[in-house]
Amino acid sequence: MIDALTALFRQSFGAAPELAARAPGRVNLIGEHTDYNDGFVLPCAISRQTMVAARRRDDRQVRIVAGDLGGATTAFSLAHPIEPSGDAPWSNYVRGVADGLIDAGLDLSGADLAIIGDMPQGAGLSSSAALENAAGLALAALAGEWGFDRTRLALIGQRAEHRFAGCQCGIMDQLVSARAVAGAALLIDCRSMKCTAVPLPDGLAVMIVHSGIERGLVDGEYNLRRQQCEAAARHFGVAALRDLSVLPEPGGLDPVAYARARHVVGENARTVAAAEALRAGDLARLGELMAQSHAAMRDDFAITLPPIDDLVALLQDTIGSHGGARMTGGGFGGAVVALLPAEEVERARAAVLAGYRTPAGRAPLIMVEAPAAGANLI
Repeated sequence: MIDALTALFRQSFGAAPELAARAPGRVNLIGEHTDYNDGFVLPCAISRQTMVAARRRDDRQVRIVAGDLGGATTAFSLAHPIEPSGDAPWSNYVRGVADGLIDAGLDLSGADLAIIGDMPQGAGLSSSAALENAAGLALAALAGEWGFDRTRLALIGQRAEHRFAGCQCGIMDQLVSARAVAGAALLIDCRSMKCTAVPLPDGLAVMIVHSGIERGLVDGEYNLRRQQCEAAARHFGVAALRDLSVLPEPGGLDPVAYARARHVVGENARTVAAAEALRAGDLARLGELMAQSHAAMRDDFAITLPPIDDLVALLQDTIGSHGGARMTGGGFGGAVVALLPAEEVERARAAVLAGYRTPAGRAPLIMVEAPAAGANLI
């Protein structure tokens, strides 16, 4: 990828880049829709990633080319307030990060940026967070901040999502992409942003199956779920659902909001328990927790779809007590994640290929991963 990125930069801007940065996508093993409730999540970074090559400009202009979008280009000026683009919405993540870095006090003078990546779109593997982190690291380095703090970077990426992409996401995606540890999942306390590496047992594989149903979060449903959770927290008199270890009786709370809260309170407990099961190498317990998580996403949070439920059931039946499977990501499409012994991967792959087709009638994309490291300069 780095050779293709360098070639794209030269072709687009007529010179070699000064530097490049990379940031990985992520798959969430368990802990869905808990991050914006100040709760716990257990993601890991994956080998699929986004790379950004950069060269400094001194005219306050930022020019961007996106290799994965057929060489689409856009530009904006740092001399004026940065605004989201309606013509090039893919660039809003970069615009938002640039705005956040300036707000954080960095002296950006302009940049040429080329972007390339290998993450499937709409799979729920957080390509947006990877882009934010890679672009943020590159722009910070051009401004002389070569060792830019990774938690600060993640917060700037989250700010970009909120202000420029219209998605009121939590901190999980940006934080794991920025701070992931190779070979380990990351147990994140989304209130304190404390990250604890949880090594995966030897021989445990991470399988990701893209359902072929592309999902988008900026369609109202994600933000609606957040509003429902916040309403439940207010009803119960707590700052966030994280503060409830046991869900009280509804006491007049809207039944839908109560169901949303039931998922979040249970999911926080499941996530902490899953980290303990991983540390102990207890795959049977891990599988139970993943199955409970999927059922709650389906029944209480209403974010799964029947084809994805079927795909999860197929994988759960195939893996048995040697691991587990669940939908991963914000919902309404995307991918399924399975944890299973490496020696069982080919059998599980064969079962998926025999028993599942995407809505277009094709075999699904199957990725087998090991946890990767977080964002860095190349």
